[in-house]
Amino acid sequence: MVKPPFFLRTLFPGCLWRNKTDKKEVYLTFDDGPVPEVTPWVLDEADKWNAKLTFFCVGENVYRYPELFQEVKRRGHQVGNHTYNHLKAWKTNEASYFENIEKAQDLIGSTLFRPPYGQWYLWYTKKAKMQFSQVVMWDILTKDYDRRLSGEQVFNHVKKHLRPGSVVVFHDSVKASENMKYAFSKTLEWINKMGYTTRVIQ
Repeated sequence: MVKPPFFLRTLFPGCLWRNKTDKKEVYLTFDDGPVPEVTPWVLDEADKWNAKLTFFCVGENVYRYPELFQEVKRRGHQVGNHTYNHLKAWKTNEASYFENIEKAQDLIGSTLFRPPYGQWYLWYTKKAKMQFSQVVMWDILTKDYDRRLSGEQVFNHVKKHLRPGSVVVFHDSVKASENMKYAFSKTLEWINKMGYTTRVIQ
């Protein structure tokens, strides 16, 4: 689902789906990095438009590429925890899942968490919020990873659904890179034209 339906958002009331605001501000987020094949390109593209992003990092990638992780922060972007091994909550027992989050947290040290694949349980939110200020979902899932789609189709997902306060998900992964590079570049150009400002999630 590109845009989560209202009933789904009501099932997880403690999660951030969209920031309620009338200001022309949006939150562009990236999942699954950092990786050297893709993340540096994203950082350079963001710099062209003075865009600030929120990166939900996989702990294993942070361990492999610590200098790249530090570069993300050095350029003024926000980072979040995306588990250590990109685990599916629905296929992992609770104790192992939160141990994996902790393992990633030792490297990432963020106040933000996003569950991979959006897989979550209602009762996990209270436990997660003992450590994180926000459990972040999304308002728009670009589906840049779907190779059945073109970059233009991915960009149109953003263009069709974007509104003030939207939380948009891209992926700085090799799998998503072709569609993402087209759609992200177009998105930055378009939101600038429309008078939007990018903000990091706090």
